[in-house]
Amino acid sequence: MKFYKYQGTGNDFVMIDNRNTDFPKDNTELIQKLCDRRFGIGGDGLILLENDAHYDFKMLYYNADGNESSMCGNGGRCIVAFAHFLDIFEDKTSFTAIDGLHEAEIKSGIVKLKMIDVDCLKMIDNDFELNTGSPHYVKYVDDVENYDVYHIGNKIRNSDTYKEKGINVNFVTELPENKLFVRTYERGVEDETFSCGTGVTAAALTFMKKKHLSSVPVKVLGGQLKVYAEETEGKFKNIWLEGPAKQVFIGNIEI
Repeated sequence: MKFYKYQGTGNDFVMIDNRNTDFPKDNTELIQKLCDRRFGIGGDGLILLENDAHYDFKMLYYNADGNESSMCGNGGRCIVAFAHFLDIFEDKTSFTAIDGLHEAEIKSGIVKLKMIDVDCLKMIDNDFELNTGSPHYVKYVDDVENYDVYHIGNKIRNSDTYKEKGINVNFVTELPENKLFVRTYERGVEDETFSCGTGVTAAALTFMKKKHLSSVPVKVLGGQLKVYAEETEGKFKNIWLEGPAKQVFIGNIEI
């Protein structure tokens, strides 16, 4: 089987062109193996690109545990770069994912992806809960660079409130000039990743609400992202996630 490896700010994915529908997508063990960093290709997830009757293509996303999951923002940016590589579109595209329709554009390796509207930011003490295509918990901390993201993220994700369906947990520190540093513990991966697109979006929206901003630059372990949005009475629309998406390598693997 031919595969492609992509990464968006260090969030990496096994990418499969499945327009011929040959990939056995119900084979959870195979997806786990392909995402395994020792016995497979290695990735935070696996993404299938398929045909869509009304739009340029369809995105199917699977976590490294082999299960189909909710929307992945960096994966969405990477599949846009992949579709561009396959000559499916020139500079602007529209595609479907599990959370609905997305628009995107690519220029010089930078992908700008439109996310779903967000109508609700739920406060939990001083923290936030919201859904940006995937469910997210956002917690502001003083020094995220030296924070115990794995253990505290794991504890929140497996708490009585969230253990059944899981939640992604984002730890955020405000930097000078209205910039954020975000680190994320991801469900399904069950570890910290170098970047989480829907998590960065979630964190940025909470910061926009607090500071009355329309854009926020975000530092992650894997690089730099930027989020744009419009807020009206606590509801957000025209949300865009922007950052690099790169092809790492192409190969073949026996399945």
